[in-house]
Amino acid sequence: MQFCPKCKSMMFPVQGVLKCKKCGHLLDKTEESEALISKTKRDEREVIVLDSNEPQGLPTTQIRCPECEHNVAYWWLRQLRSADESETRFLKCVKCGTTWREYD
Repeated sequence: MQFCPKCKSMMFPVQGVLKCKKCGHLLDKTEESEALISKTKRDEREVIVLDSNEPQGLPTTQIRCPECEHNVAYWWLRQLRSADESETRFLKCVKCGTTWREYD
């Protein structure tokens, strides 16, 4: 992605040069600007469920743990899918630390 040095708008490739759609400024495509374009594709992504091992400050709820059957767990929400889909609710047992998820 390249930004216009005059008006700071985004520039777009047009007939071998970069052109600002706002002010019309033209820049030659150089090897430096090519380096700003990512040509790799990420097929898999890593999802961080909980940023730390200590769930301090997380709310708790009354729910049965599938592992030890304790009835209190910490919970938090993460947006894992597209923005128009609901968030995923993660739960972690207060007693044994088992983590699982629930979908709406």
